[in-house]
Amino acid sequence: MSTIKHPVGPQSSTVYWRRRLVVGLGLLLVLALLILVVSFIVRPAAGNGGPGSTPTSSATAPATAADAAAPDPAAGPAACDPASVQVEAITDAVTYEPGAEPLLSLSVTNIGTEPCVLNAGTSTQVFTVSSGADVYWTSTDCQQDPADADVTLTPGKPLSSGAPIAWDRTRSSPETCGEASREAAPAGGAAYNLSVSIGGVEAATPKQFLLS
Repeated sequence: MSTIKHPVGPQSSTVYWRRRLVVGLGLLLVLALLILVVSFIVRPAAGNGGPGSTPTSSATAPATAADAAAPDPAAGPAACDPASVQVEAITDAVTYEPGAEPLLSLSVTNIGTEPCVLNAGTSTQVFTVSSGADVYWTSTDCQQDPADADVTLTPGKPLSSGAPIAWDRTRSSPETCGEASREAAPAGGAAYNLSVSIGGVEAATPKQFLLS
């Protein structure tokens, strides 16, 4: 009689069958673990670029030079390129009768294609009256409380400097600002030129006028 089908020993056959069942279950468990280990090694790890892998949400694409150069609409218009700014000197007349004070102003125009920002405050405005090589008057000689003022220039839309400045037809200098009277500029048909600049940009040509 076979001892496999019919265990032989000092104990009952039931005990031997239980022992065989435990050993068999243990072998099955070991085999299952081996199968799991082998399948884990063979299968590509997720996120390592293998077939079927999905990039994680934390992955970010590297920045490129094109991304850095792209304008940021939220940042607003950029500072004006001087080459895109046109400045013009303006007087309220061409000839002034005796005692009439010339009113001086300027306009600035964005001749570019995009809006831009320019400091057009009084701190950047300069008006100069000269005759030939002789400078008679400069607005910054006795200027009070200069201020900055950033403005957005729309392409093709001129912007005025604001209230005109009256020239009292005298010579100016920082040393004579507190004097009640200063040397008068020659009249009798004398020609003068108004040169202007704003935001560091000068007018291409001066504006000529006459004092009678």
